[in-house]
Amino acid sequence: MKSFIIILLCFVAMPSMAQNILQGRVVEDDTQQSLAFIEVYFPQLEKGAITDGDGNFAIENLPTGTYKLVSSSMGYETTTQNVTLPYTGNLLISIKTSAIEMEEVIISTPFHKLQRENVMKVERAKVGDLKASGAVTLAQGITDIPGVESITTGMSIGKPVIRGLSSNRVLVYTQGVRLENQQFGDEHGLGINDAGIESVEVIKGPASLLYGSDALGGVLYLNPEHFAAQDESHGDFGVMYYGNTQGISTNLGYKTSANKFKFLIRGSLSEQSDYNTEDYRVTNTRFKEKDLKAGFGFQDTHFKTEVRYNLNDSRLGIPEEIGEQSTNKSPLLPYQQITNHIFSSKSSIFFKDSSLDVNLGFLYNDRKEFEEEHDHDHDDDHDHDHAIAFDEHDEHDDHEELHPALHMKLKTFNYDIKYNMATYGKVETIIGVQGMHQVNTNYGEETLIPNATTNDIGILATSHIHFNTIDVQLGARFDTRSISTETELNKTYNSFNGAAGLKTNIAKNTSLRLNLATGFRAPNLAELTSYGAHEGTNRFEIGNPDLENEQNFQTDLAIEYKNKHIEVFANGFYNIVNNYIYLSPNGEYINNDPVYLYLQDDAALYGGEFGVHIHPHPIHWLHIESSFETVTGKQDSGEYLPLIPANSFNNTVRVEFEKTWMQKGYAFVKLSTTLDQDNVSEFETDTDGYNLFSAGIGGNFKVFKNILNVSITGTNLTNKKYINHLSRLKADGIYNMGRNISVGLTYKL
Repeated sequence: MKSFIIILLCFVAMPSMAQNILQGRVVEDDTQQSLAFIEVYFPQLEKGAITDGDGNFAIENLPTGTYKLVSSSMGYETTTQNVTLPYTGNLLISIKTSAIEMEEVIISTPFHKLQRENVMKVERAKVGDLKASGAVTLAQGITDIPGVESITTGMSIGKPVIRGLSSNRVLVYTQGVRLENQQFGDEHGLGINDAGIESVEVIKGPASLLYGSDALGGVLYLNPEHFAAQDESHGDFGVMYYGNTQGISTNLGYKTSANKFKFLIRGSLSEQSDYNTEDYRVTNTRFKEKDLKAGFGFQDTHFKTEVRYNLNDSRLGIPEEIGEQSTNKSPLLPYQQITNHIFSSKSSIFFKDSSLDVNLGFLYNDRKEFEEEHDHDHDDDHDHDHAIAFDEHDEHDDHEELHPALHMKLKTFNYDIKYNMATYGKVETIIGVQGMHQVNTNYGEETLIPNATTNDIGILATSHIHFNTIDVQLGARFDTRSISTETELNKTYNSFNGAAGLKTNIAKNTSLRLNLATGFRAPNLAELTSYGAHEGTNRFEIGNPDLENEQNFQTDLAIEYKNKHIEVFANGFYNIVNNYIYLSPNGEYINNDPVYLYLQDDAALYGGEFGVHIHPHPIHWLHIESSFETVTGKQDSGEYLPLIPANSFNNTVRVEFEKTWMQKGYAFVKLSTTLDQDNVSEFETDTDGYNLFSAGIGGNFKVFKNILNVSITGTNLTNKKYINHLSRLKADGIYNMGRNISVGLTYKL
């Protein structure tokens, strides 16, 4: 009761806090000429302005305190500075011209800094750029990020892989909350549509300090699209056509913001046929997806909040063998029907020299899997029965109703509360508590995992210390997870983790980052309790209730050289994982399926990413990029770990241009080389390497006084027949997607 009264008094007192205004001017550093159309923005406050023709700006209704101010625009170096409010007089900001792409503030790390200021190396990519490269789905698009791959089941189902670790070892965040959607399953994908997602950030390595269990291998952080700037309204309509699948994806969005209130909404539809190869279409890789995202925000001097909702409804075919050849978009049996609801709220309360961030989420995942009934009289009618069964179900025909063989509902409430303490000298500190309450319930004929309740709670503290020539970040965290099931399994897992990192300049234009971090992952329900046949994997899995925490320690070293014309980077890592959980056959069979047991052994993964980006003087419009990534994973027994990506090279030549009839024009050619993968586990086979060639062109055109963005991209232009080592269809010798020409149009209203 006492705590409640204190919080109530804070809310009562806050309206009396002064409202501040920041005025200033932005100039070019060398000439001191005023610069128009420069964005000046407070990331923590989510308030900003654009400079006018004279370089002037004004930002109103700002709270008292010290906040980071970011100034950015294409063609100029992004700058940051701390501004203490109230600020008397006009602020003069000087920025330098630069051919390097505009830097963004990193959201997935606790202190929200630019990449060059971050102690931890984080990869960031805009979803629009991933789509322009020809990606059909978000899971496919993230594979363009160095160190990131995807385990795929056809085209619609993909699971992120970060430096060789995947499934429950990689945590996904969306709308500021952790995504929970039964992600442990081999055939369970992201369940997120790229419409309404602005960018992707990837933390490569243990992030348990920031996010707790399941962040042992890293974090995929999805940033939703921003609200409109104050007193602005925007609408847009987009469509993408994919020649390979004869599929189409559309989305429509609108957003508006007033002085204190803001709103946005976006809907999208996607339908894809079976993807094509040179020899055949891959049966039942088709899918249909509907997605709705909406958000509401309120912002005052002392308080801001935003509430978002995402509904994703998908019907995903599960490919098994090459059969029916058609361009039908209604999945055959077996297929998944997944409805995913994500409610989230993100609020900040600003005090004089500190702030409190409260993120809350509720996720409701309804997963159904429909299988073939094995009582058909005529096998010859197999495919025909499949199609009819789905169509009748799709049209809600009362004469025949399909019942899911597997039906699970997962309800998750999670919370993330962080207190940003007042800066003490050169030290920034955050303390916080995170947790989750989760209930899994079965409704189908089959039970993959039992009804269960999971509770998490973690307490953390982290500090960023600014010295003259070095930045240091330290942190520690304690977590506890309890799992209880109706089968009387009750387990509790505890873990203490820490992280330490530094960033410094070891020479002119050369920076070094060294990070040491531990992470952990508690065994999931499938690993603890499985007992049954898995149709998609043709095996009988038996869980192990005696499994212990996976615990890892990773050393990460990153060196980067950057000047106006060239960037060179080398990122190396060594990751030791104790009690690594894996599946292994015991030589027995149940109902003709081989029996697999969950076992544990120590393991290690090592490798890195290396690359160069050249934008030579004076032809800054030319960009030449080349990169190499490698990872090796081994158990202590000497056996290689399964599902480790093959080593690969990527070489891209990109040109950027401005014409009177086209703005922000670009064209690129790319050669991706994947090497042979012969470092395989005992139950895998070698995979041959291959080369994929792609190209694209695009830009903005003014049509009826508004902007029309056009992109044309071709992937696998030589129609190469190949199989990726991480394809779950590899065991059946089924090729990955052949040549695809995609055309995208986005009209901004």
